[in-house]
Parts: sequence; C-alpha cells; structure tokens
Amino acid sequence: VQLVESGGGSVQPGGSLTLSCAASGFTFSSYGMSWFRQAPGKGREWVAGISFGGGIQREADSVKGRFTISRDNAKNRLSLQMNTLKPEDTAAYFCAKSASRDFFYDANYDYWGQGTQVTVSS
Repeated sequence: VQLVESGGGSVQPGGSLTLSCAASGFTFSSYGMSWFRQAPGKGREWVAGISFGGGIQREADSVKGRFTISRDNAKNRLSLQMNTLKPEDTAAYFCAKSASRDFFYDANYDYWGQGTQVTVSS
C-alpha cells in the first residue's frame, strides 16, 4: 500500500489550495478514506472523510463549509479542496486508508501517507 500526498504549499489567509493523494497497492474503491492534519506541538486531528463510493462525506466542524473532500475511484485519487484558509489551518496534512468502509474520525486507519505541509500566513 502506498499513499502519496501532494499540493501543499504556502498561501495567504483567505486563499485556496487543493491537496491530492495518489493511492496504490490496494483496491481503492473498497475502502473509506480520510484526511488528517497535525500542527506543530499538537495532536493529530481528523479533517474529513469520504465513503468508499464517494457518495457520503463528513467534515470536522473546524473546516465545515470551507473544505471539501472528494475521490476519483477510476484514478485511485483522493482530494481535499481547501478554501478560505486561515492561519489555524497551518499543519501537515495526511491522507489515510480505513481498514474497512468506515470513514469517520474514530475509524481504524491502517495506512498513512507521508504528509504534505500547508502554511497559511500573511
């Protein structure tokens, strides 16, 4: 299993970024997927999750209305569209594969990417 994130970078407050996660080594369309983040000195935070088919998405309250998770099962790709970014969104962002079809914050995630850094600063 391999998960490779891309798309991070530096952006001003109010800006947008789209993160991508390329998945390989497993049947992508059979598992729930999520994005997590971890800011310096803080614990890991679940950001958003999506069902195996892509029809159901859930977001943390801290990003609801600003971030959108999506997936393309034909391309084995997970995405996170981030709009209206705030300084408190600064963190390393990780995609994670669920061990089942669960995709909420308390699901069992068995594989993680290496992360991509997002920095929001003026």
